[in-house]
Amino acid sequence: MDQPRTPMVFKSPVIDQVGVVERAKRFTSRSIKSEAKMRGLEMVLSMIDLTTLEGMDTEGKVKQLCYKAQHLHDSIEGLPNVAAVCVYPNYVGLAKRSLAGSGIKVASVATAFPSGNSSLEIKLADVSMAVSEGADEIDMVISRGRFHRGDYNFVFDEIAAVKAACGEARLKTILETGELGTLDKVRLASDIAISAGADFIKTSTGKIQPAATMPVTLVMLEAIRDHFQKTGLMVGMKPAGGISKSKLALHYLIMVKETLGDDWLDPKWFRFGASSLANDVLMQIAKQQTGAYQAANYFAID
Repeated sequence: MDQPRTPMVFKSPVIDQVGVVERAKRFTSRSIKSEAKMRGLEMVLSMIDLTTLEGMDTEGKVKQLCYKAQHLHDSIEGLPNVAAVCVYPNYVGLAKRSLAGSGIKVASVATAFPSGNSSLEIKLADVSMAVSEGADEIDMVISRGRFHRGDYNFVFDEIAAVKAACGEARLKTILETGELGTLDKVRLASDIAISAGADFIKTSTGKIQPAATMPVTLVMLEAIRDHFQKTGLMVGMKPAGGISKSKLALHYLIMVKETLGDDWLDPKWFRFGASSLANDVLMQIAKQQTGAYQAANYFAID
């Protein structure tokens, strides 16, 4: 009979909140012009996960989103595809068929998204359903109630179990930072998720405010940096929610570059969970090319 393992003790660095806020603010003062701005905008576009995660989702809406993902830039030649389309597990098969041959990944939320309040058995069934339908990526939510109780070993074990159930699919672990309360807790949750095997750490479900912020994202990037310096292993980052403008997205890229380096400036390691961002990026690219803004309704909204 297996002996119960000794509980792990999780200890993370104390976060200087004032210092983090000040450092994050500096990234917004940088200016990107001309060709560098165009390259940055194209990079942002390639990192977007288009998402539909509503109770009123239908097959038609999912098909429409998949169509948008593949034809988003028909009016502008030479642009990259978005990174992924994210849907509920019951729509993964439909999205997979709709995106066949495009190179766009299919991501699926799982583990009783967005609350995370369910049994591990049901959460793993949720993951298995999405993976069996062809999901390339799984976006799970941590059990914030157990985290706030200080039951960090439970949170670790649950993430590790979900990671095992993912098989070849990559795991993005959503911390729901708007519910964690402090930057110290954001850092601790990041360290737990990374140590449990998450391929990405992600700020938010998009259902809670505040969602992604630059100080929160900086703390998570620093957790990734420290892990890489200790192990040589890369972990991805996904800020989600509240990033709707290109200028802000470019500031995030500057923060990633200066905190983690150029290797993370790739959709394999950095994503934006911000569907509305795509249209603003396209408007800015059109402005760079033509000198004039297109009307917002020139691009597909849904």
